[in-house]
Amino acid sequence: MPRSGNALVVMAKAPVAGEVKTRLVPPLTLDEAAELYRCLLLDLLENFAAFETADRYVVFSPPSAARLFDEIAPPGFICFPQQGADLGDRMRSIFEDLFERGYERIVVIGSDLPVFPSSFLSDAFRALAESARVVLGPSRDGGYYLIGLSRLVPEIFSDMAWGSERVFEATRRKLSRIGIEPVLLPVWFDVDRVEDLPALAAGGSARLRTRTFELLKKIPGLRNLPHGF
Repeated sequence: MPRSGNALVVMAKAPVAGEVKTRLVPPLTLDEAAELYRCLLLDLLENFAAFETADRYVVFSPPSAARLFDEIAPPGFICFPQQGADLGDRMRSIFEDLFERGYERIVVIGSDLPVFPSSFLSDAFRALAESARVVLGPSRDGGYYLIGLSRLVPEIFSDMAWGSERVFEATRRKLSRIGIEPVLLPVWFDVDRVEDLPALAAGGSARLRTRTFELLKKIPGLRNLPHGF
């Protein structure tokens, strides 16, 4: 049974070389890209371990990585595997599962994000509690880094070009057609492309947790990029 009406979900992949962040290769090696993803994930989980306004989940892929996520997830996080053929299927399945468990407000975020203020999460849950049916956190690449629902909206998880720069606007158009105006959070970014790396480093140690920032300083392939690598 839920301990609260809120559920916070981090969608994660196993940090395996060749399976994550391959668009960062080069300048990174496959091993470096996987380690960067691991650091981003661990820093994000650690940052939100103290977010007690919601029950916290890590929903991971592939299912065979269950032991790994049980080991790396901080105390208080519940882990279970993703289900579905594509990203839309997997997100819809998460919302369906947790609504069936009795949650009233569910927020799902990615795991390849630089640590962002926990106020973003507080604002998302507050909006869902007051009146919003959908909350979106737009990302700089045209997608979204966060989605929150107070009721299932299955239309926004199908027939979508996942991974493209049109996901956010396509989602807004679908919501408009069914009469839903989403609440929007501040723009943030995930780390998918080489172009994202300078912005990641520019955040500095004041914005980034230690693992990610220290790793960036050690990767030889980043030294010729701008913003002080």
